[in-house]
Amino acid sequence: MSDQRPRGWIRPPFIATLIAATLLVAVGCGTIHPSPSPSATPSPSPSPSESAAPSASPSPASSAEVGAIYDAIETQVVEIRGLEPKREVARRFIDEAELRTTITQQFDEETPPEYVAATERLYKALDLIPADANLRELTLDLLSGGVAGFYRLDRNTLYVVSKTGLPGVNERITFAHEYDHALQDQNTSVFTDQEGILDQTDRILARQAIYEGDASLLMTFWGAAHFDLADIAEMFALSSDPETLALLNRMPAILKETLLFPYTTGLTYVQLAQLQGGWEAVDNFYDRMPESTEQILHPEAYQANEHPVTIDLPDDLADQLGAGWSVPLEDTFGELQLGIWLRGAGVAAATATTATAGWGGDRLAVVEGPNGAWGVVIETTWDNAADATEFLDAAQTAVDGLSHPARISAPAGQGVTILIASDDQALLALDVIFGATGV
Repeated sequence: MSDQRPRGWIRPPFIATLIAATLLVAVGCGTIHPSPSPSATPSPSPSPSESAAPSASPSPASSAEVGAIYDAIETQVVEIRGLEPKREVARRFIDEAELRTTITQQFDEETPPEYVAATERLYKALDLIPADANLRELTLDLLSGGVAGFYRLDRNTLYVVSKTGLPGVNERITFAHEYDHALQDQNTSVFTDQEGILDQTDRILARQAIYEGDASLLMTFWGAAHFDLADIAEMFALSSDPETLALLNRMPAILKETLLFPYTTGLTYVQLAQLQGGWEAVDNFYDRMPESTEQILHPEAYQANEHPVTIDLPDDLADQLGAGWSVPLEDTFGELQLGIWLRGAGVAAATATTATAGWGGDRLAVVEGPNGAWGVVIETTWDNAADATEFLDAAQTAVDGLSHPARISAPAGQGVTILIASDDQALLALDVIFGATGV
């Protein structure tokens, strides 16, 4: 998996394993009827005779035997998915200690410290993470504690976490998932197109929903054809590991939900397309990728080619604020994250969903000034004035409960602006620029 942030490279087994196990049971019971793929369809019920390997080995397997098992999985993935390999992919099987080291190194290489600090400022300003939290450590804990495998295109290498080095249930289905990412990389530009992008989080989340939904669906098809009932039972047991579930439960919603979104909502989104048009319909996404989480949450917006509205913040924002000010982060928040914020602030889930459904576009900035001053501005636009008012009413509840000085405004039209700052003086400085908040 590849993304502008390392968290997009990792598949969390606590959700993907559960998804796979649930869908495998559904496939086995005949409740899911996938359309024929170009070269193969999954077996209507799991067949022990088709299993790529037993779920437990009575004696240590030789490297040649293990290699043959993964060679077979590659062939099976190609047959199901219909994407042809262009080159061999290196394989590495690592333990938890090497995993933490690898993730930490990759995170620090690819995520600038100033970007992490500004994102942490944004999350704390919105009360999305605790005031004393360290975003880098939270992210590394989440990934290190819940990783099954990942694919790195820069190294043309597929990594699978394994405690024993043997091809167990989780190792094999993880390998199938990650090998699909390698095929995506070799047949499309989905990963290279987004390398280095740090200011379009909403768009990246939408893209992740396609390639992770694709790989998660492939994973379930592969398991349906090559797992027996004992394998599925083992997967369910793995998905309920208490340590992993405890880790997930203690994570802030903004990290947890954005991490899981591509594997849950993305899976549903891709599955619907595959049911209607086979894998060719999934392939078509790579020619026109979704541009926003709105297009994933509302497939009709993608079908209608409803583009997000571009909002430009002032190029000279730091200069307008005065000497000593800088803008370390600009980004797009999107419908998904706005909904997470509202729910976390106490807005009822149904109200938050309705209030963000009319999202048209947004742009945010984190600004930093002298003597520890800082501010956050989020400018949004909505499909119509009624949608803007609906969001304003819900967001007012969230703004009223923030820990820092904040105001929200909705000048005539379809815009709503949220301002948050370290103190009243910094808030006033933002208000002079973005205006009409009643200061």
